[in-house]
Amino acid sequence: MNCTCGCQLRLPFELPHIPTVFIVEPDAATRDAMARLVAEAGWHPALSATAEEFLARPRVIGAGCMLVEQHLPGMDGLALQEFVADRKETPVIFMSDRTDIQATVKAMKGGAFEFLSKPVRDQTLLDSIGLAIEHSFAALCDLVRIQEFQQRYQELSRRERDVMRLVVAGRLNKQVGAELGISEITVKAHRGSVMRKMVARSLADLVGMGAVLGVRADSRHAVSDLERFFGPANARAMAPVHRADDRSYLS
Repeated sequence: MNCTCGCQLRLPFELPHIPTVFIVEPDAATRDAMARLVAEAGWHPALSATAEEFLARPRVIGAGCMLVEQHLPGMDGLALQEFVADRKETPVIFMSDRTDIQATVKAMKGGAFEFLSKPVRDQTLLDSIGLAIEHSFAALCDLVRIQEFQQRYQELSRRERDVMRLVVAGRLNKQVGAELGISEITVKAHRGSVMRKMVARSLADLVGMGAVLGVRADSRHAVSDLERFFGPANARAMAPVHRADDRSYLS
């Protein structure tokens, strides 16, 4: 799937080529009217009358957004927003015909892309959806960068990972050597190898990669944003099997 930024997503499953607009609206007439508008604009509408109905659907990972009526029967829109907070690739546009400043503020603090007052002009709605979909594509493009970092990290040996986690935590070479029980010269050699394999141009660059991967000084396990986006199973499928020679761990 090509994003608007020109990157090529390489994921272990197919993504829809047409952005999906998830419409969660209890009023059938309003829901159908929005679906027609979305379809005419070239996007794929996916309709739900309630939050529960939406959540019962299998998760679709791809470009798109959600149009959510704030006042839904059963679980309301704000509660639904909390349930989909991890779906960074799917911005939420709230709609309501009631003025509720407190709810609006809460929705925006919760990460809502926009809050529209009904009745919404067609062009206003289309403009909001278009911007939200651009945001969605950008989020998916970020995954390419994250995936590349994860793949590079998987190619590090166990010792190199140990050195990296301490270096990005701010440890000096001497401190890294003392903590790992190796010489400072060996630390420098591993550090250079880490920089090359991670394609880091500077220490600041490597620290940024470590932050994205969730590399911490007190843990040998990196929890990357891939896991936060897609869960551990899919994240593991996106990264190659670690084949580095772990005998370097003894050096």
